[in-house]
Amino acid sequence: MMPVKIMPCLDVKNGRVVKGIHFVDLVDAGDPVGNAFFYQQEGADELAMLDIAATLENRKTRVEWVRKVASVLHIPLTVGGGISELEDIDLLLEAGASNVSMNSAAVKRPALVTEAAKKFGSPCITVAIDARRNQGMPSGFELVISGGTQPVGKDAVDWAKQCETQGAGIILPTSMDGDGTKAGYDLEFTRAIADAVSLPVIASGGAGKLQDFLEAVTQGRASILLAASVFHFRLLSIRQVKEFLWDNGIDVVLDTEKME
Repeated sequence: MMPVKIMPCLDVKNGRVVKGIHFVDLVDAGDPVGNAFFYQQEGADELAMLDIAATLENRKTRVEWVRKVASVLHIPLTVGGGISELEDIDLLLEAGASNVSMNSAAVKRPALVTEAAKKFGSPCITVAIDARRNQGMPSGFELVISGGTQPVGKDAVDWAKQCETQGAGIILPTSMDGDGTKAGYDLEFTRAIADAVSLPVIASGGAGKLQDFLEAVTQGRASILLAASVFHFRLLSIRQVKEFLWDNGIDVVLDTEKME
C-alpha cells in the first residue's frame, strides 16, 4: 500500500482562488501562487488547480495561471478545467502540470480519455466525476457536467468503470451534495467508485474535520484526500491532518523537520 496523500485544491476564477458550497456562492480565498507555495511548505503531497469557469465560459484553462503556480512547486500539480483535446493537455504539461483532469469533455467524447492515455500515459490522466444523488440510477448517483449545471442521465459509477477501461489513471469523484459543506466526504459515493475500479480514487467534497479524512480512507477507501475550504480558511493544517491519520494507523509521508 502506498502512503495516503493530502491534496489541497485551488478552485480558480478570474485569477483568484475561490470556494463555494454546492458549486455556487463563491467567496475569495486568496492568490493561487501564494496558496500553492504555502501548501507545499505545509507538507502537501500534491496540489490540484481547477479553472472552474473554463467549461461554462467555453474556453480553455488559462495556461499562464498554470505556469505561475507550477513555477513555485516541486510537488505534483494536477490541472483541470476546459480540457477538450490533446493539444490542451500538451500545453498544460509543458506549462508545468504533471497531471491533467478532464470532466465534461470526457463524458461528451470518451475516446478522448483513450487518446490522452495513449499519448501521455495513463498516470497523467485523471477523470473527474461530478455526481448528485438520484435514486433513478442503479448506483443512486447521477453524472453531472458543466460545473454541476447539467445532469447527463448516466450512472456515475458505471461511468467510472468505463473511464478505467478507456485508460484513465486516477478517478476524482465529487459529490455535489457534499461540496463545500464541511459536513464530511460523501463516503457512500467515494466507496462506490473505489469498489468499482482498481485505480487510485481521490476523495473530494465536504471535508470539515479530522475524522472526515480518516473515514475517507477507512470507509471510502480513497488513497488521495482532496480538500479546499478547511485549508483555505485555516480551519485545519495539513500537518494536523497528517498527524491525525498517522496516529490512527494510516501510512502518510511525514516531513519530520516541519513536524518538530
